[in-house]
Amino acid sequence: MPPTLASLVQHSALKLTVRAGADRLDTPVRWAHASELADPVPYMDGGELLLVTATNLDAENAETMRRYVRRLAGAGVAGVGFGVGVNYEDIPQALVKAAEEAGLPLLEVPRRTPFLAISKAVSAAIAADQYRAVTAGFEAQRELTRAALAGDGPADLLARLAAHIDGWAALYDTSGAVLAAAPDWAARRAARLTPDVERLRDRPAPASIVVADSEDRVELQSLGTGRRARGALAVGTGAALGTAGRYAVHSAVALLTLTTARSRSLQGAEQRLGAAVLRMLLAGQPDHARAVAGDLYGDLLDAPFRLLIAEAAAPAGPELLTETMEAAAARTGEALLLVPEGERVVVLAADGGSAVAACASYAEAQDDRAPREGGAEDSDVVVGLSAPSGPIAVSAAYKQAEQALSVARRRGRALVEHEELAAGSVLPLLADDAVRAFADGMLRALYEHDAKGRGDLVASLRAWLSRHGQWDAAAADLGVHRHTLRYRMRRVEEILGRSLDDPDVRMELWLALKATAATATAED
Repeated sequence: MPPTLASLVQHSALKLTVRAGADRLDTPVRWAHASELADPVPYMDGGELLLVTATNLDAENAETMRRYVRRLAGAGVAGVGFGVGVNYEDIPQALVKAAEEAGLPLLEVPRRTPFLAISKAVSAAIAADQYRAVTAGFEAQRELTRAALAGDGPADLLARLAAHIDGWAALYDTSGAVLAAAPDWAARRAARLTPDVERLRDRPAPASIVVADSEDRVELQSLGTGRRARGALAVGTGAALGTAGRYAVHSAVALLTLTTARSRSLQGAEQRLGAAVLRMLLAGQPDHARAVAGDLYGDLLDAPFRLLIAEAAAPAGPELLTETMEAAAARTGEALLLVPEGERVVVLAADGGSAVAACASYAEAQDDRAPREGGAEDSDVVVGLSAPSGPIAVSAAYKQAEQALSVARRRGRALVEHEELAAGSVLPLLADDAVRAFADGMLRALYEHDAKGRGDLVASLRAWLSRHGQWDAAAADLGVHRHTLRYRMRRVEEILGRSLDDPDVRMELWLALKATAATATAED
């Protein structure tokens, strides 16, 4: 800590004596300055120990001393050191009384102690304090760097930072959601700052703001070096940060920014892999797509997902939306396949997952913020969302999303789901005699096969199609092993002489199954 009046009084070589303000000796001293001016205040910054001998002062005049001391105290002077044995053998009582009334510390400086010795002592103490602060700052840098390189996420880095600043720290994503906080209790405190993080996000990085209330003093620092922040760091302390704390915070900002940049590079590689997976799915090669997806996107392809196409209606539209969806998926551990396509982006996200919900919330906020009469130009982004789909039906889902996107543009809405375009049902149309004849003809061979007791191919086909070609889910519905189901689907292809990889064939079979089911219901 910086030198104080108490530390100077305790300095054995200076031989200083306290004559007034003994209860305020813990006041920090920023510098020692000698001045014999009748009014030195214009040349003071505050925090100085003013050294005088009263060469130009009527130090025995009570009213003069009251004005002099009040002005010094009002300017934030830390204290006065009066050199005796020069102009006065003792400190005049008028000055002592004025200092006591104003609560300004007054120190007696003996004749044998030169003012220069006091200045050197203050300078040496300040230098030592700065050295300790810099040393502590470098130590904080080393600890934070080790935590960042450990690769265990930001939690350890935040914990070390909180310990160094004797406060708390929190990391936010671009949406303002808290990703991590230390100590644990700080997460709730940090969550209340989301509006401030959003305000910081709108400023070019790097940027910072200070939030102060009755609880603590919080500094928010943006992360990133580009046009837009990639996150934010909050640090809460009881008072303004010192030199060591400032070093620690700056180090944390730099490390988290580097981590964010590295994450963006990894994300770019993931997007390239995702683009390859998407191309294979669109080409009707779900097995190849699954092999390429591996652990990164494999879970996404094992359950129903939604395909959405987001198109820019403002310069940063898709970017803001995808960052929101990425943040939501990261919080819940969901896989998210995201492929930029010029001014729009294609996304595969788990049906019913947090990313799709975040997309819907984002679009709803856009509609509430900028109501429109005939177009979507006032929104950041326009989105078309497919119905739930699976790996074998991605081409159809892509078309659904494009259709929904077109409708969203025409209706001036931020988001349209494909289900909205198909609010009615085609099932009543299947009661037509021609449709029933088509269905009977298409499925007759399968029904005849099942009638001979050689396997339940019709039920297996229905389960497989209803699960969008997902082997594990359909096999579970049937209570059989997925290898058994794969064998049955091969038999279906052999008997019908048609490939189930053809989306038109799957559509016709599904309609045929629906038509026969409708007929059976009507006869019952």
